[in-house]
Amino acid sequence: MQKKEHRFSYELYDSAKELKEEDAQLLNDARAVTKNAYAPYSHFRVGAMAKLENGQTVAGTNQENASFPVGICAERVLLSTAASLYPGVAIDTLAVSYDNENGPSDQPISPCGICRQSLQEFEQRTGRPIRIILGGQKGKVYIIPQAGLLLPFAFTSEELKSYF
Repeated sequence: MQKKEHRFSYELYDSAKELKEEDAQLLNDARAVTKNAYAPYSHFRVGAMAKLENGQTVAGTNQENASFPVGICAERVLLSTAASLYPGVAIDTLAVSYDNENGPSDQPISPCGICRQSLQEFEQRTGRPIRIILGGQKGKVYIIPQAGLLLPFAFTSEELKSYF
């Protein structure tokens, strides 16, 4: 038996005021776009804003539905929009924020499992890591250097190639 360990490092900031101007702006844009979320059931509005490698920006918000399984997270809305408007263009940096109407919005939240898988595959297909900025409407901010780090042992297209 071998014992292995998986770790990753990320940056922690006390507030967006400590970020580089471009990162602070992207996070502030993600905070602002939460207003466009459709979250009448959870009252948990999530906004995502990405800067693409071509300099364009793209937004996404969560979109709930009374049939809960058909809702879609802000991150996947953003990935779909980016891929549709700018096919093949990689995402440089993605900022995710939220506004919890039923509680505080003062700490970073991380993408759900489905979004982590989608982010990892978007990185794989564009051949470029996606830097992620996570923060609430205020408070601490995390910067993760590569989205794929959030999903160790990801199921990838490489595994599918070996089966089909």
